[in-house]
Amino acid sequence: MSRMHRTSIDTDGDKRPVPIHGPEAFAGMRAAGRLAAMTLDHVTPMIRAGVTTAAIDRAIDAFMRAHGGVPATKGYPHREQPDNPFPASCCISVNHVVNHGIPSEDKRLREGDTLNIDVTVILNGWYGDTSRMFVVGPIERIPVKARRLIEVTYEAMWAGIRAVRPGATLGDVGHAIQKVAEAARFSVVRDFVGHGIGRVFHDAPEVRHFGKPGEGLVLRPGMFFTIEPMINAGRAEVKILADGWTTVTRDREPSAQFEHTVGVTEDGVEVFTRSPAGFERPPYAI
Repeated sequence: MSRMHRTSIDTDGDKRPVPIHGPEAFAGMRAAGRLAAMTLDHVTPMIRAGVTTAAIDRAIDAFMRAHGGVPATKGYPHREQPDNPFPASCCISVNHVVNHGIPSEDKRLREGDTLNIDVTVILNGWYGDTSRMFVVGPIERIPVKARRLIEVTYEAMWAGIRAVRPGATLGDVGHAIQKVAEAARFSVVRDFVGHGIGRVFHDAPEVRHFGKPGEGLVLRPGMFFTIEPMINAGRAEVKILADGWTTVTRDREPSAQFEHTVGVTEDGVEVFTRSPAGFERPPYAI
């Protein structure tokens, strides 16, 4: 959950030093990341036609608290509107909603919908941040374009993760993501980015999901950040709705996103938010 310069959440890019974390921090992030992933595993059976997004949000809040965590998004301040904090314990973004969708009693899932659920939990002071795509109903009844978009977005995220290693650059990571998305004739959202994370929700560095090889921050062991590409089936342009949070595609084409929190290790990358249940991408075997 992060935005670039013109919107309400801003990592401040390279204006802040990038924290370098030690072994104890890795342990804290493993626990927080696991709880975030477990939370998504927990609500997976709820994703069916007729369920409200508010009901999913309540289940997420209760699960986090029952396991010693708290939701980081609830009450999260809006950068430009101090009196408009985020009101829910997760973001649920359906179909052409790109991100930061607000759960609602009025929003019931329908067969054929695709949705992203984005959760961030605080556990013992550490932040675990992850999101996953879901489909409502049999995968065969999801529009072909939306199914392909989910597959490509997942592949793009993992291309970015595989590019993470000491000595690589954030440009390498962004380029790897962009290459996969654009080869499928999809577009990478520019307005939102991944971000540093640890004991701070949104920290340096800013992780763009596009870029040129060899450019940008050189990665070092102990850096933590999210990789969370938002890929659109149509054009990359987005707009923020009147609630100040919900972002949609301007052309109303579907959007998809997957997110993992990662740490740079001495010889590669550790993913903190892998699903304990093995739920990687839909359809999920429940």
